Amino acid sequence: MSEIIKISPIQRAMEAQKVQRLRGKPPISDGSQGSQTGQVQFSEMFRQEMERATENQKGIAFSKHAMIRAEERGIEVTPDLMNQLADSVEKAQSKGVTNIVAFDANQAFIINVPNGRVITTMSQSEMKDNIFTNIDGAVIL
Repeated sequence: MSEIIKISPIQRAMEAQKVQRLRGKPPISDGSQGSQTGQVQFSEMFRQEMERATENQKGIAFSKHAMIRAEERGIEVTPDLMNQLADSVEKAQSKGVTNIVAFDANQAFIINVPNGRVITTMSQSEMKDNIFTNIDGAVIL
């Protein structure tokens, strides 16, 4: 199973600059020299990448442990589920919560909110006999 890899906006901007060099185009300006025709200033590219990261990547990823547990427990990780989990993280961030359990009738996800990382998953049968500890919030999916 492939692993989800996040790339930061700064890394994305640096990679874009490498691609520009490989294509034989002038390197992207860092803003220290005057703006030249055909060049995008680094600060503008950085701003665009930050917006794109905020819009397209809502900041949720599964740890290796959580991916293994989801597979073992038959929990299907769909784009819809990822959107629900990302929305849960956004709600929790707005309340200043650090660790949440996001759940519905069939499954539960323990999520570290500041890192946007699913720590582990549980199926319905496992939820019955478990006690959730070190959780300061709950979100119903």
